[in-house]
Order: sequence, then C-alpha cells, then structure tokens
Amino acid sequence: MEMETDRSSSAQPPRLEVVVLVGLQGAGKSTFRGQRFTNTHVIVSKDLIRNNRRPDRRQRQLIVAALASGMSVVVDKTNPSVGERASIIEAARGRATHLVGYFFESPLRDCAARNDLRPPSTRVPDVGLFAAAKRLVRPSKTEGFDELWIVRTLPELRFDVLPYEDSHEPR
Repeated sequence: MEMETDRSSSAQPPRLEVVVLVGLQGAGKSTFRGQRFTNTHVIVSKDLIRNNRRPDRRQRQLIVAALASGMSVVVDKTNPSVGERASIIEAARGRATHLVGYFFESPLRDCAARNDLRPPSTRVPDVGLFAAAKRLVRPSKTEGFDELWIVRTLPELRFDVLPYEDSHEPR
C-alpha cells in the first residue's frame, strides 16, 4: 500500500514582501529600486499618483491590491517619519508579509548635489529637500519591520547595502 505524502509544506507559495525605501530626495532610492526590484515587485510611489486628492489612501489601496493579487511591493518615496510609514506597515502586517526597510544614509549635501543634476522637470525644490531632512527619522524594528538595511550611495550610483546595526536603534 502506497502512502500519500503531504505536499502542503513543500508547495507553499513564496512569502510576499513589502519593501519600504526611506531617505531624502536625491539619495538614490529610485535608482536602487530600479536595479533591485523592477522585475520582482510592484512599484508603489506617491510620485506616480500626484493628481489624487488622497494620495495616502490611494497608496494603501495599491499596496493592498498588489498583495491580494500575489505580488510583492516596493514603496518608493521619502517615507521620512514614523507616522508616514505607519499606514504602509499596517497594510503589510494585515497580509502576513515580510516587511523590509532600506534606510538611505546619504548626507543632505550629497542629496542636494544629486538633486541639482536632475532635469528641471524632476528636480525637487530646495525647500522640499530641507523640509524632508527635518522630518527624517531613522526607521526602527519597533515600527514593525522584519528586516532593516542601511544603504550608502556610492559614486556612479552604485550601492553598499549593510546590516542595520542595533546601535542605530533608538534607546
């Protein structure tokens, strides 16, 4: 007599992932996203939904819809504060996903220099860059992230990705 094997454990679908990019304009987030996630994750960015009167709500809807369809998501925006990341984290947590944050540790002067090199149509006004810098708070696992990484932008838009050390966590 042949016994039937339990295939449920070996046939589990891959775990969905929500990637949250955190950093100033000009830090290299969109380039990093393009290099690492274009073929594997749905891109959600408030930059792509500018004409929506409630971009936070629309962003959440897009995240939920992508996850419901079985697609992982990368959220490409500055996401500078705990409050601005909270709705993304809440949307991810409600769907048993793996939540990964990438913090772009890029000095304001470097971001401003890269921003100045952008075409005028995509350049962020200096006031917007400085306002984001004032709101920028390092992400923390206490927010709900499963993994956190530090990203350092190198010349020629290459990236160093390092483990987020406990010393970066707020005390």
